[in-house]
Amino acid sequence: MVDIAVLLSVGSHPASGRARPAPLDVQALELALRLFEAGQATRIHALHAGNPSEPALRGYLGMGLDRLDVLETAPGTDPVPALAARLRELAPALILTGAVAEGGEDSGMVPYLIAQALNHTLVPDIIGIEFTNNEAALTQALPRGQRRLVETSLPLVATLHSSAPAARQSAFARARRGTIDVTIDVRPATVTANDEFLAECTVRPWRPRPKLMRVQRGGSALDRMKAATETKTGQGQLMVQPTPDEAAIAIYDCLVQQGMIC
Repeated sequence: MVDIAVLLSVGSHPASGRARPAPLDVQALELALRLFEAGQATRIHALHAGNPSEPALRGYLGMGLDRLDVLETAPGTDPVPALAARLRELAPALILTGAVAEGGEDSGMVPYLIAQALNHTLVPDIIGIEFTNNEAALTQALPRGQRRLVETSLPLVATLHSSAPAARQSAFARARRGTIDVTIDVRPATVTANDEFLAECTVRPWRPRPKLMRVQRGGSALDRMKAATETKTGQGQLMVQPTPDEAAIAIYDCLVQQGMIC
């Protein structure tokens, strides 16, 4: 059995903008709780670097955690040094986290920087894990629904894929009973400097970019103008009372042709 640390962040709802537990971090906590309930983990360390007064953190406690360790840092401070220092003290065999946060830079670099600071192996996009002696067998998600078994030694850092098992519902009473332990970051100011990259960024609501038109190369200017403006007909397929399998295949082929899935 091993000790597990789960790195948790505060997400932002895409429609309302309200703070919430980050979806991928919730799935990481769900995997840790399943390993603990199966007797493969001795302890779960839940860590968050940021504001301990954030109400959304209670959502993690409602999933079954007794306590949540919050490393209190100033807004705009890089959380990696504080998390790395705390993880060195705990020395867990497995560190789980989401592949990318939901709010802030959303660069997805935190797991890689943590693994680099601790000199740990990193395995991305996992959906399951099993332990044998001092090794771990991880199921990794690949494109097009494929899966790959990765075996590596402990300790390691692993990020969760969105196709990992869905998280359990957060219970309100459990969320109220859970304890948030606050640790104030007392490191020197030179170490806790603000994130310069984030300070230079401009934060604005996300909007989809316009889809580029495919323009036919070559030919005269008139031919290129027609290729860009004319709509082609007769590309559809008329199916009369198809079977469910035939309809599903036709829909899938259409989505692949339109580039909506790959």
